[in-house]
Amino acid sequence: MKLDSLHKLYVHELKDLYSAETQLLDAIPKMRDAATADELKDAFSAHLEETRTHVTRLEGIFKSLDFEPGGHKCAAMEGLIKEGESIISSDIEPRVLDAGLVAAAQRVEHYEMAGYGTARSYAEKLGHRDAADTLQQTLNEEGLANQTLTRLAERKINFMAMDLSGK
Repeated sequence: MKLDSLHKLYVHELKDLYSAETQLLDAIPKMRDAATADELKDAFSAHLEETRTHVTRLEGIFKSLDFEPGGHKCAAMEGLIKEGESIISSDIEPRVLDAGLVAAAQRVEHYEMAGYGTARSYAEKLGHRDAADTLQQTLNEEGLANQTLTRLAERKINFMAMDLSGK
């Protein structure tokens, strides 16, 4: 598709988000399984369920636009996931691994927040009010997931990783 209008750019952004979310459906369970802190495992499990909802919402938006959601690969998410996988497969202390997993997950959340904010802005400009509201709802959830990760890191996980170094 030639990107010669805001509408086509909007569809392209939605396809990018759809690809990102569907890639996360495979990545989040790996992160959850690698985590050692129960609270982090729980956060990943909760976000996996939210991610399934996000995919369903995007499919609904595509249906309303009469477009198919596939046909695009989000290279940025692919790279972020590879970074997370490299942390998991590295020689790393388990409690330090949890801190690394939080960092990797927060990079993902920030990428998603940027994408959903952009798509919501396009939807508003194009008069797709229902889609804009749906995208804002997902953006809010991504922000809350990021806040949860921040709280976990600042209240426990980063302290646990520090204890290993003796500093």
